[in-house]
Amino acid sequence: MSLASIRAALSRRVLSLAIIAVVPFLFAACNQVGTAQLSFWDVIVSMIWFFFLFMAIMIWFQCFVDVFRRNDLSGAWKVIWILVMFFIPLFGCLIYMIVRPKMTAQDLELATQASAAAKAASQVSVADQLEKLTQLRDAGTISVPEYESLKAKLLA
Repeated sequence: MSLASIRAALSRRVLSLAIIAVVPFLFAACNQVGTAQLSFWDVIVSMIWFFFLFMAIMIWFQCFVDVFRRNDLSGAWKVIWILVMFFIPLFGCLIYMIVRPKMTAQDLELATQASAAAKAASQVSVADQLEKLTQLRDAGTISVPEYESLKAKLLA
């Protein structure tokens, strides 16, 4: 495999970020397999630990952001939750995820807005869009070739 083919594969995004992150560890492990310094399984175990550490940091970060995002918590409760998550991160996040209500009033409001937006978007039909295009063409806002290309996109 040449360097040009590797670059082409990377530019096409064939390799995922996970594989790209693992390759240096595998090369390092393959160079030292069987020595007392670093074995192949040391690399595998290290990657597993890194995965769980990364997940723990992401959970901590999401809980941290969720505390700031919530409207139903007062400033004092936000400070308390932040301090708990900062000084005892693992248990603080676990306690927060257990205590946090599944659906807050803010979550319900956001879900209602999203469903209303989806409903409004679904009510626009192709016939309505064609009528608007015809009005734009008749008003001279768009030219006839533009009208035909937009009409073809709508009907496709």
